[in-house]
Amino acid sequence: MNSYASVPGLLAAALVSGAVLADEAAASKAGEILVSQAGMTLYQFDKDMAGNGKSVCMETCAELWPPLQAAAGASVGGDYAVIVRDDGRRQWTYKGKPLYLYSKDKQAGERNGDNFKEIWHVIKN
Repeated sequence: MNSYASVPGLLAAALVSGAVLADEAAASKAGEILVSQAGMTLYQFDKDMAGNGKSVCMETCAELWPPLQAAAGASVGGDYAVIVRDDGRRQWTYKGKPLYLYSKDKQAGERNGDNFKEIWHVIKN
């Protein structure tokens, strides 16, 4: 059974099988991970500096690790914000760090990129 919670004025989340589903990204709870609307695992990159408004994953890196794109006018607040990447795309951040998908995750809930080269990690709370 799905249980639903909302983050007022920001994003709505659904808890499913220990993962958090959201319109774009959502706050996770203890032991859960952040996932995209489609249930795909979200990752952070150790080389990105929290709060500097930049993603260092560009070009080939961004092909393997696509940024979680934010629509123009996306609601932000709390731990969530949007940055504009050097390539012009808008990208969601969580606690100041850009959010990414992993191109080799093919099904919802896969975590194939966790601890990739010890610098890519799922987002746990």
